[in-house]
Amino acid sequence: MMGKTVSSEENGKLTKWLKTKRQEKGHTMRSLAQVLGTPHSFIGKIENQERRLDVIEFLRYCEALEVDPYEGLKLLKEEQ
Repeated sequence: MMGKTVSSEENGKLTKWLKTKRQEKGHTMRSLAQVLGTPHSFIGKIENQERRLDVIEFLRYCEALEVDPYEGLKLLKEEQ
């Protein structure tokens, strides 16, 4: 049986990757939230692993950062 994924090691790697990409692109949590049309607390909850992204949100997040979502997913695949 699968446990909650929000606190999983895989989610931790993915959120760390997203945070790094956000910082590399020069975005603050607030500026990225503006691009996404969400409250900045949404970004904080993602990066602090208090909330996980569904697939559609992940794709939109990557699009807002102008990064390839496959790059992030490869991190998870490499573990197997």
